[in-house]
Amino acid sequence: MSEQTSDRARNKNRAANQAAVELLETNYPKAFNAAEPKPLKIGIQEELVADEKVSRGKIKRALATYVRNPRYLQSIVEGAERVDLSGEAAGTVNASEAEHAKAKLAEYKQRRVERQKEQRKQQRVAEKEERISNKLEALLAKTNKH
Repeated sequence: MSEQTSDRARNKNRAANQAAVELLETNYPKAFNAAEPKPLKIGIQEELVADEKVSRGKIKRALATYVRNPRYLQSIVEGAERVDLSGEAAGTVNASEAEHAKAKLAEYKQRRVERQKEQRKQQRVAEKEERISNKLEALLAKTNKH
């Protein structure tokens, strides 16, 4: 698969994930808000499936996307109240859950730093290749004049 094809597939997948999250936000606005997320009740997936407003596949896709969002992970702090589908209190975040979220955030941050480094490296290589190409073209033009 070419890089362009995989980028297209990734973007399509990302769009489908976002659409699934928006479906949950629309159907359960007191529980799901990507801009200001609250920790979700443990077992909320079973509650969503039982409610039958959204298909199981979309629920899984939406939850996976929602709980990996850095904003959501930042909401997972020890003692924070979890919410059920109606936005009511449904337990609290414990220390190990908060620590796990903190570790995930650090992991995402590290990956972003590495991606940025790689992008800068690729940009420098492209700039170098362009300079060499320009020098070769100038040299050829000079040679052709003589």
